[in-house]
Amino acid sequence: MGKRLTSDIFERQRIFFESGRTLDISFRLDALRKLRQSIIDHEDRINDALKADLGKPLPETYTSETGFTLLELNHAIKHLKKWARPRKVRGSLATFPSKSYIYSEPFGVALIIGPWNFPLQLTLLPLVGAIAAGNCVVLKASRKTPATAETIRSIIKTAFKEDYVTVSDDNDSEGQDLLDQKYDKVFFTGSPGTGRLVMEKASRNLASITLELGGKSPCIVDRNINLDLTAKRILWAKFMNAGQVCIAPDYLLVHKEVKEALYDKMIHSLKTFFGPDPQASPDYGRIVNLKELERLSSFLTDGKIVAGGSLNKENLYFEPTIIEISSLEVPVMQDEIFGPILPVIEFETAAEIEDIVALNPNPLAFYLFSKDKTLIKRLLQNVPFGGGCINDTLFHLVNHNLPFGGRGKSGIGSYHGRYSFDAFSHQKSVLYKSFRFDLAQKYPPYGKIHQLVRKLLIR
Repeated sequence: MGKRLTSDIFERQRIFFESGRTLDISFRLDALRKLRQSIIDHEDRINDALKADLGKPLPETYTSETGFTLLELNHAIKHLKKWARPRKVRGSLATFPSKSYIYSEPFGVALIIGPWNFPLQLTLLPLVGAIAAGNCVVLKASRKTPATAETIRSIIKTAFKEDYVTVSDDNDSEGQDLLDQKYDKVFFTGSPGTGRLVMEKASRNLASITLELGGKSPCIVDRNINLDLTAKRILWAKFMNAGQVCIAPDYLLVHKEVKEALYDKMIHSLKTFFGPDPQASPDYGRIVNLKELERLSSFLTDGKIVAGGSLNKENLYFEPTIIEISSLEVPVMQDEIFGPILPVIEFETAAEIEDIVALNPNPLAFYLFSKDKTLIKRLLQNVPFGGGCINDTLFHLVNHNLPFGGRGKSGIGSYHGRYSFDAFSHQKSVLYKSFRFDLAQKYPPYGKIHQLVRKLLIR
């Protein structure tokens, strides 16, 4: 029954797309406005759902979920006409006289599979790009956050007919059954392991794909910095959403000379942020489920606990934890932690940094706190990563003008702002040629034209 229903929705969306209605820019703008209004109308329900699923504090819910999505919608509404306009590009000597343009056209029917850690934002943000580009869309919300999934379903049902945008009823937790359909575009956010499965299935239909994955994102702390601000900026990023953030600092590389001083600043900042008992703080969230909490608890023996380390299975509480490790072989350093544990390793040279980061290559994010321009230049040049910040954390995510995405194990493709529109568009190249001039030598018999061409090309 589930697969039949999925197939039926897919076919209806295919028919709707082929009607051409989504090609109209006014139609797309109206759809974006309907989505924005539906989110606003559901704001209280969104707050309650994220509190129930993840214990999210209200300020975090607005800044990282609802408000973030509304900002993206406002940006798309403001700039869509410009994005959709054909872009004129320069010609070449070989094409003279002519004009060249790039036309953005929608792929068709798109599938968006959302994760559980930011279940509203990371499901609806790609939808903004898909609608702006003119696609029909099937959404798959995570079952691990059921209250938010039902809220997303209500938001979409209020705004759209299901032959245009709908939330799938498919019971498969990772959307594998959904991928049996011949989608034109697949956008997945989640773990690298599941990303491989999604890519394998999507490849059978040669669907265009974007994968937003994760990885062990390093954070490097050099000497001669503002330790107070460094501690605050790192801990804010690490313990937002109880550490369940794909671009959170996954581990800390601290220069030996400032390690102990940084510990003092971080312990002070933790008390300032969450009080003497973070479990009682209204500003600290919870782990998504018991399975994840137990996985995280297994890392507590991997080193010396500097701060935190307590947990409560009854309410899925895991205290913000800093742990110093002396071996890179311990389990906490093998995969992305995705929780409120911050391992710390000391270093002395730039070569050590590069060697350690290379053990988990192509992280989604990279953070460096330093005033040393030589070190900054060296690491930016030598360390491959998706995106990041110098002397801050997370905020590269906020700039609409920066593409957000990974490489290798941390993802394929990017989005946000104009890049979301492009992610759901095919860039169609078109050349307009004049009848006023034509080079006779390009036609057979060619004679010695190749000699002239060679002289022009090799100078």
